[in-house]
Amino acid sequence: MTLFPSILCSLVIFCTAGFVCPPACAATPPRPNVIVVLTDDQGYGDLSCHGNPVLKTPAMDRLYAESVRLTDFHVAPMCTPTRAQLISGRDALDSGAMNVSSGRTLLRRELPTIADVFAAAGYRTGVFGKWHLGDAYPYRPQDRGFQESVWFPSSHVGAVPDAWNNDYFDDTYRHNAQPRRYEGYCTDVFFREAIAWIRKCRAAGEPFLAYVPLNAAHWPHFVPEPYRQRYEQRLADHAMEPRRRDRLARFFGMLANIDDNLATLDGVLAETGLRDDTILVFFTDNGGTVGVPFFNAGMKGAKVTLWEGGHRVPCFVRWPAGGVGGGRDLDELTHCQDLLPTLIELCGLDTPAGASFDGVSLAGLLRGTVDHLADRTLVVQFSRMNVGRPKQGDAAVLWRKWRLVGGTQLFDLTDDPAQSRNVVDRHPDVVARMRAHYDRWWAEIEPQLERFQPSFIGSPEENPTMLTACEWADVFLDQGVQVRRGVRKNGTWHVEVEREGEYEFTLRRWPREVSAALREGVPAHHGELGDYDAGVALPIAKARLQVGENDQSQSVGPDDREATFTLRLPRGRTTLRTWFYDDAGEEICGAYYVYVRRR
Repeated sequence: MTLFPSILCSLVIFCTAGFVCPPACAATPPRPNVIVVLTDDQGYGDLSCHGNPVLKTPAMDRLYAESVRLTDFHVAPMCTPTRAQLISGRDALDSGAMNVSSGRTLLRRELPTIADVFAAAGYRTGVFGKWHLGDAYPYRPQDRGFQESVWFPSSHVGAVPDAWNNDYFDDTYRHNAQPRRYEGYCTDVFFREAIAWIRKCRAAGEPFLAYVPLNAAHWPHFVPEPYRQRYEQRLADHAMEPRRRDRLARFFGMLANIDDNLATLDGVLAETGLRDDTILVFFTDNGGTVGVPFFNAGMKGAKVTLWEGGHRVPCFVRWPAGGVGGGRDLDELTHCQDLLPTLIELCGLDTPAGASFDGVSLAGLLRGTVDHLADRTLVVQFSRMNVGRPKQGDAAVLWRKWRLVGGTQLFDLTDDPAQSRNVVDRHPDVVARMRAHYDRWWAEIEPQLERFQPSFIGSPEENPTMLTACEWADVFLDQGVQVRRGVRKNGTWHVEVEREGEYEFTLRRWPREVSAALREGVPAHHGELGDYDAGVALPIAKARLQVGENDQSQSVGPDDREATFTLRLPRGRTTLRTWFYDDAGEEICGAYYVYVRRR
């Protein structure tokens, strides 16, 4: 058995034997366990094994030396779409989860997930870190097949729905459905919790799937001081503006901390006897960010771009007992939605009835029983922030070493890996072929783009439910700093009323754990590793709520912390919108937080 490469930030996948097979089946290898580690915003050039002249990643380098390396492996240029492709095996626009916020982070409920597949086969399933595919029922990790979860909501620690003042150190995360405070630095916590859970599964003789999607090295770049200082010193001889040096030192320090934790994880696998029977996949969730101007491995572009540097990422796969490894390069065109079908084949699992994947299994390539995949063409497209629904043609089409960007620029990576020469006029036959593929793909995808996945209210699984500005349809507001700044935006929630009844809607400028009034600002936060600016005051004098045809408003006093409305609602789909106004009746913004309770 072998494993496939993977998606979004970096992933590491391990597979190990979960129990001892009786003599009668000794010739049949036991099913491997699976560990997936995914890093955030680490680009192709952000590893020393890829030539970075300053950053040192010895654990990643060892994995590189021991793995099959997918050297033409692609993800989406942003967090959520890549994670959705990994979890579902479907293209980002096909899965519903195609944007980092804007009401387009929710993975279609009817799609089976990687955790569903492994749980059905008797595996224990756990996730530790950044989920980013839905913050409330029925989109949470525990609703999508993960039996154990330590996670935080939305795109980064400190996002709108995250615990207020979470700052990477001694934070409050969600243990399954319950908030719990964890001591230590975020990356250390997620690896520590994953390792403890892996040990429990090993002790119980249970096979497991451990998914470790990290928030590092995503902004804000908070990191323990020794890591920052190490890279401040190593960058001292490189000419750059001091603020840029500090930012790069923090970013590299975060990656060095990940590397140390990866070394610890590998040591635990060796100690517990799991290493040889472990499939290990390491990859990242999109192209680079802070490190791109310093070193980008000769590629053009960065996160959120359609150039190669936006979506080509490292992917290493190691499984010693399965014959996958040895420092071998595979230059086949591969994509992160290939990972789920690959794992299914490597681990000998059944594909759920009626399920289909946009990816293909790479098991034969990894095992060395297949030299090449069938000729394939891939599309990289996602939903951009503040743009609305995805636009036709806003994509990169990949075929062999050809790249068609935006439908108008063609590059041949064979002799132009930096994508510096547009040869669209020289190869009309190639352009026509790639455009035709994209047009067929778009025709299948486009009808789904107006179908927002709804936020659920009134379910006994989660009552009350917190709705946040992250799910405003095609409006980007997912950062806690945007709430602090009082960004003047508004948007609409698509909601599903699960049960008919009387509902209480509580509109807030600040989350419930903050005691400030609607009109008040809040003080700056000074954390162990970083600070958040003070939150500004807004002159809120009136609140308004509209659910379907129900439209109500009320005045707000200077000491009011919230505005509450009660409505009776039928079961079914509807929309929800809120407004805050000033004394003159001018709109300020929508309520960043709405708590909905079925009474």
